[in-house]
Amino acid sequence: MAGIGEANSTTVSEPRLAASVILVRDAPLPGSTDGPARPDASAGPDASAGPDGRVASEGAPSGLEVFVQHRVSTMDFAAGMVVFPGGRVDNVDSTGWDFADDVVERHAAAWHRSSIAVEPASARHNAGRVLAAAQREVSEEAGLKLDAGTLRPWANWVTPEDQPKRFDTYFYVACPSAGAEPQHQTTEASSSLWMPVRGILDAEAAGTLKLMPPTLVLLDELLALGTVEAVLAEERDIFPVRPEPGALKEFFRLRRQPPSVAP
Repeated sequence: MAGIGEANSTTVSEPRLAASVILVRDAPLPGSTDGPARPDASAGPDASAGPDGRVASEGAPSGLEVFVQHRVSTMDFAAGMVVFPGGRVDNVDSTGWDFADDVVERHAAAWHRSSIAVEPASARHNAGRVLAAAQREVSEEAGLKLDAGTLRPWANWVTPEDQPKRFDTYFYVACPSAGAEPQHQTTEASSSLWMPVRGILDAEAAGTLKLMPPTLVLLDELLALGTVEAVLAEERDIFPVRPEPGALKEFFRLRRQPPSVAP
């Protein structure tokens, strides 16, 4: 995930390629026993389960839920943030993958405006290695073996140049198949759990959760879509988001600004 750090006015670091997976599901109806329960193994030490086996949250669940991780406060970046599973693209992601040609072509086309497609000759290979990183990270951090064809390109965010650690992050959405339950199995997070999209946004607005701008914007989009069906039907035309230096403070200032009242 791209992180937020202290501004660095002297040195501009090159962004590292990263991949992040937004796992989505429709929230069970209040009182319903349908839908996957949240087993204890999925919840870290900060999560508490109710008598129905689901992690308690404010209000009745509704709309979409996403699988998120609460990063530990000792991390050197994104400390204490709520994030989606993901991480840097590693050397291992450049070899060993054998995705179907149509999958790689579809992903290369989706990212055609992004940095990985600047050189047309390497665009296909780059799309494959970023996809491999997404698949690997969600396996390592959440214990899910996702078929590459189920990972849908969703967004591309690049950390501003005034940040000491910069990432060129490729976000995917995926809906785990029935019976495939993500787990908490990363030491970089204190807990991993399903949470309602609206609940996360409300908690961030109240100051009880910390999120980075890409996470907030992507959750806003998911909240508007409302269902897994709508998410999977969404036709994405992906433009890389490259905030200008100083944009992060302005982003949060505007987000905290109360709506104007019409006279």
